[in-house]
Amino acid sequence: MAIWTHLIRFVAEEDGKPYFATCDSKLLNIGESAKGFESLTELGKANGGDAKTYTIKEMIAPVKPDLPIVCIGLNYANHAKEASLEVPKNPPMWYKPPTSLAGPGTIPVPKVAQDHFFDYEGEFTIVTSKDAKDVSVEDAPDYILGYTIGNDLTARLFQIGQYTYAKSFDHFAPIGPAILNAANFGAVKEKRVKTKVNGDVKQDSPVDLIWGPAELVSFLSQGRTLPAGTAIMTGTPAGVGWFQKPQYSLKDGDVVEISIDGLGTLKNTMKFE
Repeated sequence: MAIWTHLIRFVAEEDGKPYFATCDSKLLNIGESAKGFESLTELGKANGGDAKTYTIKEMIAPVKPDLPIVCIGLNYANHAKEASLEVPKNPPMWYKPPTSLAGPGTIPVPKVAQDHFFDYEGEFTIVTSKDAKDVSVEDAPDYILGYTIGNDLTARLFQIGQYTYAKSFDHFAPIGPAILNAANFGAVKEKRVKTKVNGDVKQDSPVDLIWGPAELVSFLSQGRTLPAGTAIMTGTPAGVGWFQKPQYSLKDGDVVEISIDGLGTLKNTMKFE
């Protein structure tokens, strides 16, 4: 893999195809030019060198679009406390299908979710670098490509006994804006995650995970293959809309901004269909 700091994915103005590109901490924007690579494999082989230059038409999720997204629950003590739930022995998990993947920008929200308490969950997100199976906690960091931001959007009233159904609608896994190389991130627990809705802070917490990145990659790889490029949403801290006083369900036109130190801000506008 080439040496890089930030990794983005975009749609090119010239041919309408998606490409990966590398950049520094000043992320590239729509209308700017970037050297595009069709895959992470191509990027690695090129060593970040010669490649065709394209104009960025649209920013999209910086992860592979054909893999399910893994979600972890109850990974913050403060969220378990607000939900009056006991932290289990092993991390609760579920999948969002590839069709739930989205990037920064507008999120089309289906009618069925609008009417069932549409909620946000700001989440620190892991992206794996290579296939992992039966990986130890000690070796797990070698399987982590980097980190990004995710929003585990949820139709909360379906969640009782229906976690996957509540969370797996189309576009219900916005991720981005970029992947930061894990080697450049530093200590996870020293970072903060902050979620704003229409500019109002709803979540503000240290990224104080009960199960850290290495533990999660190891746990998820036991007895099964965790494919390269898998995005793992690691759980949300206290402050989701369901537990606000008064409760707050996302509305048409609401702007959700999730920021994590070093990873930038994932900004989405909710558009009711």
